[in-house]
Amino acid sequence: MDALAGGVEHGDRPERSKSLSDASLIFRPSCAVGRNDPRCRDHHAMRVIGRRGETIGHACLYVWKTNWQTKECQGGLILCLRLAKVRAVELYERWLRTCVENRGAWAIREETSGKVWTFGAIDDELRSMPKLNARQCQFVLAEKAGIRFILKTLQAWRDQAVLVPLERMVEDDREWAGMPDGVVHVKVTSGSTGEPRRVYFEASQLVADCEQIWETMALVKIEPNLAVVSMAHSYGFSNLVLPLLLKGMPMVILADPLPGTMRRAFNGGERFTLPAVPAMWRAWHQSGVLDSVKIGCAITAGAPMPLDLELAIFEATGLKVHNFYGSSECGGIAYDASHEPRTTASEAGTPMKGVNLEIAEDGCLKVSGPAVALGYDQPNRVLDGGIFKTSDLARLEKGKVFLDGRCSDTIHVAGRKVAPEVIEAALLQCQGVRHCVVFGVASHDSARVEDIVACVNVDEGVNSSALQKELGGLLPSWQVPRRWWQTGQLQPDERGKTPRAGWRERFLRSPVS
Repeated sequence: MDALAGGVEHGDRPERSKSLSDASLIFRPSCAVGRNDPRCRDHHAMRVIGRRGETIGHACLYVWKTNWQTKECQGGLILCLRLAKVRAVELYERWLRTCVENRGAWAIREETSGKVWTFGAIDDELRSMPKLNARQCQFVLAEKAGIRFILKTLQAWRDQAVLVPLERMVEDDREWAGMPDGVVHVKVTSGSTGEPRRVYFEASQLVADCEQIWETMALVKIEPNLAVVSMAHSYGFSNLVLPLLLKGMPMVILADPLPGTMRRAFNGGERFTLPAVPAMWRAWHQSGVLDSVKIGCAITAGAPMPLDLELAIFEATGLKVHNFYGSSECGGIAYDASHEPRTTASEAGTPMKGVNLEIAEDGCLKVSGPAVALGYDQPNRVLDGGIFKTSDLARLEKGKVFLDGRCSDTIHVAGRKVAPEVIEAALLQCQGVRHCVVFGVASHDSARVEDIVACVNVDEGVNSSALQKELGGLLPSWQVPRRWWQTGQLQPDERGKTPRAGWRERFLRSPVS
């Protein structure tokens, strides 16, 4: 089977930093004065519950004077590096190190209120928050994104609670008890089934995801993140929250991604990192907001970016928007780090550092590496033993990943198969097509198996007959949709996606079906 490795062999872990950025800060976990010091203002965190319920000791961080004879306690607690295997404390340990290194630097700036939070101010606010019970679930909604989201995340890390970010409340009657030991984070995703599914993560897997993103995208702290995507979604949590808390990368939180808001953010002349989704990039391009901005790293994820949009932005502004391909179950998978626009829409980039890829017998992509989740709440063979099998049909060629649609979405037409993405890409080349989604439904002709349906949002005056004729010049006749549904309601969601299963259901319930 084909395979690609993105930097390290499967099973390796990112190397832990052995020193702090400031050479005067020396961490001595063996120092007797520091261990369990009752004078430390972090006395509430002195007891840490490990995987077997044991009590874990701490050490304070000291600044050693240049003569190495005297030391001065800064009152900032930091966990012993030799306790790194205690997964429940690893995230909080790294936050404390980030805070020590960046305490006086600004961490968050809120565009609406103008309030600025330093790393030290966040840490001080965290100290005033009540203690949670170990292993209790800490639910955080996306609507509370901002400083409250960050504080509640840190509160969960500090107290070994289980963080559950939610974009919205989901109807789920299942109990939250009985999670495996070591779980610190739960992602709730519908996946491709439409049913809520819980994905369990240990601390080391979140850290690995952050390290892989940081190294592969070559992110830097001097180019702050612009927060326009949901922090509760896997993409936003990995690209906004984790770099802030684990790497000290500042973040500007915007009220919305509208062009007017973006213009105000860019007025200061700062150079930003901007993770977004294709629908946002299209709106910004059409409004002209990208014409005179400073973006160090432009990222798009959540849905494939149309090739024509990527090229149009590059030709108009010289800005290369980098495609980022990942999944909730394993974090980043591939990234297009090139400086020129892609030449084919199926190209997803090269494997993330630390990620190993191979093609399964059914043509689907398999991912392994240190960021792959522990598992689902219910046993499932697609996520087990550090390996996640996606439902994406893929090819690995010349060090790059190419995506050819989803196995579950493949449309069967009279003994032939076609990925709906192929037809969608052709539709987006047609004049007047704003958005589209393609799927298959059972055909009245049993020999045909399925009919291809095109659901489109088009400009006024564009009709299905004209589109059908135009598609005939781009695709084989058997791939041209037989059934059409024009609706202005078809819009990408907040992640830039048009969920195929949901629109198929709506079509089957609609009068046009």
